Amino acid sequence: MLIAKHQNIIDNAVKANHARTFYSQYPEHPKAYGEDAPAQGETAFKSLLNQPFSRLKQKVVENWYGEEVSPYTLEPLGISYPVISTEELVKAGKRAGQRWAQLSVADRAGILTETLEKIQHHFFEIAHATMHTTGQSFMMSFQASGPHANDRALEAIAMGYQQLQHFPGEQTWEKPMGKISVKLQKSFRPVPKGLGLVIGCSTFPVWNSLPGIYADLITGNPVIVKPHAKAVLPIAIVVAAIQQVLEENGQDPYTCQLATDSTRQPITKALCEHPDVHLIDYTGGSAFGNYVESLASQGKTVFTEKAGVNSVIIDSVQDIDAVMQNLAFSVSLYSGQMCTAPQNFFIPETGVKTPGGTLSFDDVAKKFTDAVTALVNNPKMGAGTLGAVQNEATLQRAREAKQLGGKVLLEGAPVTSEEFAGARTWSPVVVEVSADDQHIFQQELFGPVVLLVKTKNTDDSIRLARQMASSHGAITCGAYATDEAVKEKIADAMNSVFTPVSFNFTGFIWVNQHAAFSDFHVTGGNPAGNASFTTPEFVDKRFVWVGNRTYVS
Repeated sequence: MLIAKHQNIIDNAVKANHARTFYSQYPEHPKAYGEDAPAQGETAFKSLLNQPFSRLKQKVVENWYGEEVSPYTLEPLGISYPVISTEELVKAGKRAGQRWAQLSVADRAGILTETLEKIQHHFFEIAHATMHTTGQSFMMSFQASGPHANDRALEAIAMGYQQLQHFPGEQTWEKPMGKISVKLQKSFRPVPKGLGLVIGCSTFPVWNSLPGIYADLITGNPVIVKPHAKAVLPIAIVVAAIQQVLEENGQDPYTCQLATDSTRQPITKALCEHPDVHLIDYTGGSAFGNYVESLASQGKTVFTEKAGVNSVIIDSVQDIDAVMQNLAFSVSLYSGQMCTAPQNFFIPETGVKTPGGTLSFDDVAKKFTDAVTALVNNPKMGAGTLGAVQNEATLQRAREAKQLGGKVLLEGAPVTSEEFAGARTWSPVVVEVSADDQHIFQQELFGPVVLLVKTKNTDDSIRLARQMASSHGAITCGAYATDEAVKEKIADAMNSVFTPVSFNFTGFIWVNQHAAFSDFHVTGGNPAGNASFTTPEFVDKRFVWVGNRTYVS
């Protein structure tokens, strides 16, 4: 049994979920996977190009289609994927789910952990697939879609393994009633809610999808994985590996299916609204996310991560140069295309306190733009940090940012990549606005766009950041303050609108990063999303406890 093989991994993950200390089952350093793995992964990726993706176990296919284009080469990948009708996907998923639901949680946990062990052998192949669909750099693609995504999946398995065994399966219940007693034999059964749908995004097709996929599967629900039409390959490789392990262990590979479509003929709404789809996980823009959330009125259980507007509050610092280098990296990493990337920097017009005296707003702004310029122009770091812009709409938004209003402090521009001369790139544009320009900064400007907002004072900064999180949602907030009372004031204000704060980050840790087994990704408490990776609620809402009673004479 696979649970015996993987019990130690599962137990360690359960402990890590409780302890919240650093833990990782899958090392993030490429060298941990062997000398030959990188070359083998690249070869495997190239072998998939310009042909149908044939690894899936799904056989009832209506057509083949693909439209992925590399942000680095601007050339089509040429890969087509099976197009399957909504009814066929639902029918196959329901059929497979009946057998899957009958397994014990231990058996499901063992099989699912085995899938992660299988997926790790594809990490480098998935990295190239992620790079050439999302525009992430190779190293970010490797880490985010490989070890970090696997750790998030294991986190969901561990949380489900714990929650599904929260109550005893069987219990003898006896109530004394004077000279007699009443005895009942009771059973407590966690019943899966039914077929799940996981809707992926174009920027993090694996990292954002795996928590929902594995939360569905560990709780006994079959799942349909619907990737973004322009970022299919990374998650297709993962789903194929899952299907292979399911089949090898006597399970129906249709327990986890891939559902592909085109941007011209999408099937997402048809799947969402199908009466036999009971669970929906969504990552992406707020407009469609709000639609998904509205389906709760139809009895569906939904988990969303939508858009937010993330803030940085700067009050006082110990080392202004270290702070600006850290923030420059945060806004440049993957060209600001992370849901955790900061956008609005609230800086008092009275300046920022440092050990050497108060720096004016203009001095702080200059140090920030200088730090961004130095990073972008660094031949060893610039292109690799920025990666490529995933789509034309994001690039156009960055190009037009100088027309938002305010004062342009730093214009964006294409950044030359030595390896990919035609890559779709753009460096961060930095615009200064006032606290009165709320029509400018009260919106998400996804991509390499940064707004420096001149406020009256730190209290004004806190008020505006809190207002943004409350009205528009926020996933992260960065803050710099050397006074404990100010830190507490910031924490209280932002936490009151369910936004976590990262204080005084410098060096090799950035506000963008969330660690599995420790950080809750999205709180679920503000408009940025209604769910959190990975709290007990993230798995508990996918099944229902049902109790049966038998009279014992």
